[in-house]
Amino acid sequence: MKSNTTFNSGLRASFVATALALAGGAAMAQISDDVVRIGVMGDLSGPYSGNGGPGSVLAARMAIEDFGGKVNGKNIDLVTVDDQNKPDVGLSAARKWLDTDKVDTIVGGSASSIAFGVQTLMKEKQKPYLIAGTVSADLTGKACSPMGIQFLVDTYSLPKAGVQLMVNKGIKDFYFITVDYAFGAALQAEATKFIQAAGGRVMGSVKHPLGATDFSSYLLQAQASGAKGIVILNAGADVSNSLKQAAEFRLTRGGQTLSVFGMTINSVTAMGLDVAQGLNITVPFYWDQDDATRAWSKRFMERSSGNVVPTYIQAGVYSAVTHYLKAVRDASTDDGPKVIARMKATTVNDFMTKNAAIREDGQVMRAVYPIEVKTPAESKGKYDYYKVGAAIPGDQIFRPLAEGGCDFIKK
Repeated sequence: MKSNTTFNSGLRASFVATALALAGGAAMAQISDDVVRIGVMGDLSGPYSGNGGPGSVLAARMAIEDFGGKVNGKNIDLVTVDDQNKPDVGLSAARKWLDTDKVDTIVGGSASSIAFGVQTLMKEKQKPYLIAGTVSADLTGKACSPMGIQFLVDTYSLPKAGVQLMVNKGIKDFYFITVDYAFGAALQAEATKFIQAAGGRVMGSVKHPLGATDFSSYLLQAQASGAKGIVILNAGADVSNSLKQAAEFRLTRGGQTLSVFGMTINSVTAMGLDVAQGLNITVPFYWDQDDATRAWSKRFMERSSGNVVPTYIQAGVYSAVTHYLKAVRDASTDDGPKVIARMKATTVNDFMTKNAAIREDGQVMRAVYPIEVKTPAESKGKYDYYKVGAAIPGDQIFRPLAEGGCDFIKK
């Protein structure tokens, strides 16, 4: 009888151990394919590669490494693609990732024309789309998706802050030099609304193609307009080239003020402080802002090609990947809707972001900062470029939820 009791106790223990193992295996099986795959898509070699590009890939890799390389005991893989700013290339890569390569989330910093297509595809496949670099406000508006999250700024917040800064300086007359695709058109349309609301006027505009090298005719038209504020609505290599040529034409010597709404810090490096000095911009991150940003940026620069300073887009990719991995860990699954729900239920916290809620339409309600670019005399060292103003809370800079036109938001 004693031996039978011993046998039964041992049998029960065996059953319990087996049940626990099966339960643990079931929990682990919630990670599809036993791997969490993250795809980073963007311009890796073209005119916007300095904004995100290889630096965004590095930032994503750093996020994975800082997370420990695993989530819920499963490996984290990183895949990348150069979409070449071409919608057919980007969408083809996204479909292959989702249909064949079993990618669980895409981090995108692509042209708007690519991002809209990828957003639609990710909605169909029920996979999270983490936007860090594409700035169309329609991605949280009329082209919104319950699977999309905008981690950075957009074509509403950038011109709103930019116009406000210029109007506060007494500028009422504006002229636009705008890149000829959706990004530029959206910036100009929103900026025009803010200018008119402030009692100002737009005296004219001119469009230029993406990747232009000669801006002389556009700058001369802006100069001849007599507008006190000349706003250059482009990014990447375009903004560097246009501002260098503006300096050659000495536009500001006649009392006109230059402003750029979408500039990243690599453009300041490219053109130099002698050209960029005095520009007013708005950014969600600056590498030398506090101890936390300096520590992360130092690590980034030690590993980046040429020891370049990180842009806010690259920092945003790190933030997006980190928040995604936290959600996978806490939800114990990589199931898309469950991960998105956990992401939206949790505030974003990292070296660049402090307690930022994710709004129902997918906008991370982060603070942004007004910036004035230093003069060469004010700069105390390499990459000491910005004078940073007081934080502007997210609810003051991003479009009100009710005005976005997002179709899945409860009325």
